[in-house]
Amino acid sequence: MFRLIFLFTLLLSCQLIQGNSLSYEQLAAHTRTIITHETSDQGVSYSEYAQLADSVTWLVVMGRRLEKFIPDHLEREEFLRTVFYEAKRAGLDPQLILSIIQVESGFKKYAVSHAGARGYMQIMPFWIEAIGQEDHNLFHLRMNLRYGCTILRHYLDMEGGNYFRALGRYNGSLGEATYPQLVFNKLYTTWRYNPSSPAS
Repeated sequence: MFRLIFLFTLLLSCQLIQGNSLSYEQLAAHTRTIITHETSDQGVSYSEYAQLADSVTWLVVMGRRLEKFIPDHLEREEFLRTVFYEAKRAGLDPQLILSIIQVESGFKKYAVSHAGARGYMQIMPFWIEAIGQEDHNLFHLRMNLRYGCTILRHYLDMEGGNYFRALGRYNGSLGEATYPQLVFNKLYTTWRYNPSSPAS
């Protein structure tokens, strides 16, 4: 019985991917131009961060909040610079990405779900074939965040800016409230950031 359910689920997944082949092809064409060279495990440099950030205040404030998850200062700052850069690059809120990462992996770089999703943003390996290259390592910091932000941006565009539905698609739970609500709770209680009042 379990085998039949597994085969049915696999078949359904393949049909969904084929049914969305045009959108996947469009996403693939766009994504390959931005992630093919991001094959190392290095984070974003300070100069890259500075191209998009107005100040270092965000790094300081978020660094304090992230310390209990990533104690090492250098690793923490490299991680935050990369989150900020990749989120802004995809037109997303860095605080939203931090919220997703907390819910998805608890900031564990090598997290693997029971379904096989990998890394900080819990990327399923099938995305490598769909939009990437076979040598892409989903445990690499920048690679994982690049995939995650690109995928979320794709779903947000697909849903006309509806974050609730886009997050549902990202998590594979479209139409259910649990996952989006978890992310929104983390966003408003832990990662909310007001540039005019950074401490709040």
